[in-house]
Amino acid sequence: MVPHLTTALTGPLLELEKQFLDNASDIEKWFRTQWQDHMPPFYGSTDLRNSGFKLAPVDLNLFPGGFNNLNDAFMPLCVQAAQAAIERICPDAGKLLLIPENHTRNQFYLQNVAKLVSILRLTGLEVRIGSLLPDVAAPTVLELANGASLTLEPLRRSGNRLGLDGFDPCAVLLNNDLSGGVPQILKGLDSQRLIPPLHAGWHARRKSKHAAAYDRVACEFAAAIGIDPWRINPEFGVCGQVNFQERTGEECLAAQVDTLLTRIRAKYKEYGVSDTPFVVVKADAGTYGMGVMTVKDASEVIGLNRRQRNKMAVIKEGLQVQEVIIQEGVHTFETVEDGVAEPVVYMMDHYVVGGFYRVHTERGRDENLNAPGMHFKPLAFDACCTLPDSAQGPDAPPNRFYAYGVVARLALLAASVEIEETAPAEVEA
Repeated sequence: MVPHLTTALTGPLLELEKQFLDNASDIEKWFRTQWQDHMPPFYGSTDLRNSGFKLAPVDLNLFPGGFNNLNDAFMPLCVQAAQAAIERICPDAGKLLLIPENHTRNQFYLQNVAKLVSILRLTGLEVRIGSLLPDVAAPTVLELANGASLTLEPLRRSGNRLGLDGFDPCAVLLNNDLSGGVPQILKGLDSQRLIPPLHAGWHARRKSKHAAAYDRVACEFAAAIGIDPWRINPEFGVCGQVNFQERTGEECLAAQVDTLLTRIRAKYKEYGVSDTPFVVVKADAGTYGMGVMTVKDASEVIGLNRRQRNKMAVIKEGLQVQEVIIQEGVHTFETVEDGVAEPVVYMMDHYVVGGFYRVHTERGRDENLNAPGMHFKPLAFDACCTLPDSAQGPDAPPNRFYAYGVVARLALLAASVEIEETAPAEVEA
């Protein structure tokens, strides 16, 4: 069942979900026309926040981990969607090379890789794993805690193709977000499809670019079904010259925070929302919940203490934070087993294939949940979240999950637009 939602019986969220339900045919037609113009990413996951008056994505990952957290009952959806993606990219594909992150000691991540490999193999592909780790000089078997195993093999470059010993794949699938930059061995693969493209990695990608693309997508979608785009779209701002260690850029940051909070307060007043507005300041690139701060007043970003500056100054791979996005915070009213929860929705090609709740028992509903202490719960889908049931109420499981699926697909469409618009030729060279 859907976990208890404090707004389940009253409030404007039901009205928003009812709008999705009443317009389901038009929504699916709208998406169908959009996917004719934009190629969806191979896969993606998005974090949603459900405040009761607003349902919006707050992050989109183009190199998703966490396939191991999906409900096994929805494996057929994953396989079918992966099949569609492969047919679109490389219809005669027989071999695919998967390149994961270098997390050889992270059991949860490795279980994600194993689940991804099993999905891809069920499409009829021969899938092998190539490692970017220099100390993987021969096939190396990793035994996983859940009983699965993975074999990592050293990558072999031959001209402008990448493979393994005796293995020349049609395409190379990255499950590595390239936060530390693009390894030389991945550059110039102009006779192979690299999925996602290199410029989708965090060495080049910016959350603000995605937010700008999502803003346009959300406005067009909202106009099509007659809703206020703010109901599905977090406001945002950008500050491009920040050094937390040297305390430079604080004035720019404070000004952006103040501007954003002023706009949010006006919308809260319009909708009669009594909650305290907040924004989330986070690194404009990167994942893993690093470099994230919740702010309710502009004064809070002036004169940060050493601990706060250290927290914000560095993200994954030890990279220094110089650009930040200031994003409207969306409270979450969803709870699972006394923990604050947010849904994370997974997609392959342009299909929703499942998801889970990120749950944190020690965080508040206005805080980042992607932090130490979190745990995962599979979303208990009773039906595919692209199959709403108009005979049931808007908050019934298939319909609430349909609402999640609609907003998640909007974020995925924005990622498609973002990839198209940020593809400099020199990145691939």
